[in-house]
Amino acid sequence: MRLSRLDVRHFRNLSNQSLEFPPEGVALIGDNAQGKSNFLEAIYYLETLRSFRGARDEQMLAFDADVFRVAATLEPDRTPEGREPGPRDVAAGFQKRGRKRKVTIDGTEAEKVSEGLGHLAAVIFSPVDVDLVSGGPVERRRFLDIVLSLNEPGYLSQLQLFRKSLRHRNAALKAGQPIAAVTAWDNGLIEAGARVMVARASWIAGRSAAFCAYYARISDGQEARMLYRPNVRVGEEVPEALDGVEEAFRAALADAREGELRRGVTLVGPHRDDVRLQLVDEDSELDLRDYGSGGQRRTAALALRLIEAETIRARQGRKPLILLDDVFAELDEGRSERILDLIDGEETGQVVLTAPKDADVRIRRDLLPRWRIRAGVIEA
Repeated sequence: MRLSRLDVRHFRNLSNQSLEFPPEGVALIGDNAQGKSNFLEAIYYLETLRSFRGARDEQMLAFDADVFRVAATLEPDRTPEGREPGPRDVAAGFQKRGRKRKVTIDGTEAEKVSEGLGHLAAVIFSPVDVDLVSGGPVERRRFLDIVLSLNEPGYLSQLQLFRKSLRHRNAALKAGQPIAAVTAWDNGLIEAGARVMVARASWIAGRSAAFCAYYARISDGQEARMLYRPNVRVGEEVPEALDGVEEAFRAALADAREGELRRGVTLVGPHRDDVRLQLVDEDSELDLRDYGSGGQRRTAALALRLIEAETIRARQGRKPLILLDDVFAELDEGRSERILDLIDGEETGQVVLTAPKDADVRIRRDLLPRWRIRAGVIEA
């Protein structure tokens, strides 16, 4: 599928308008604070139903608006069999009154909002991605959850079941309810949580070599690695055997019971997992969050996005839509050239990028039509 049309209504500072997208994509040119990032945010909202900048839905409403809506028409790519399915219309909106989201697919309201996820197969590259490396574990868990929810069948439902059990269990702990009321949620917590941990461990094990390779190519030979650090430990790593993970999780909850009753919160489980990103040299392994330079952290963040795109190709058999938000502004010349070569060499679909001026368009320079933006108004 490729993005052929985008309709935006009352989203951030963007004017209400409809845009027809060329098959190859587009470069949006404009000064700072004109709405370039908001434009990419609107597109990406249709992929994940969330802001890539961490904003709440109400923060994306235009001034004095009660509802925003973003809609897209997706045109099909040719399948390996040569047949082409029809176009798909996807829309997502948010109403401030009642804090309600609404998703429609081909004009029909989805029974579950989650049915709107993943239709664009989009990957965003943005300067704020450095928070994936510099930030705390919650940032990296969120990255994992998004990638797996969009690409691993059943992951989202297990994550939702785990969060539901966790929410009820924490409420019982906080209220000081009897231990039986707390442990009543343990089976659901353990069964869903173990599946979440196994899926995370499997994805990281399967993509760690690619992360290392991308990092080395962007950094011109430096080495880094990606490791899963689950809160519930089974030996040194989480095994693929689900029964073993469930057993370890149950034992960890029993061991933590006294502390949980005292503190009123669940202390063990995948809600406390982390992904470690480490620099590797002959003498040591250093955590990039604590010891990496700005360039090294940005390189690791780019490598994470590249393995996200690789996952889409492998799991969905689709060429990802690449969204680039002035991504080279904070990279040195060498890293910029290497990431340019990497993205140009990867199998990708459309490219939609933003830049302050024409000279900054460095990917598909002669292929991407130029659009202009000023004060939220886009001239196509």
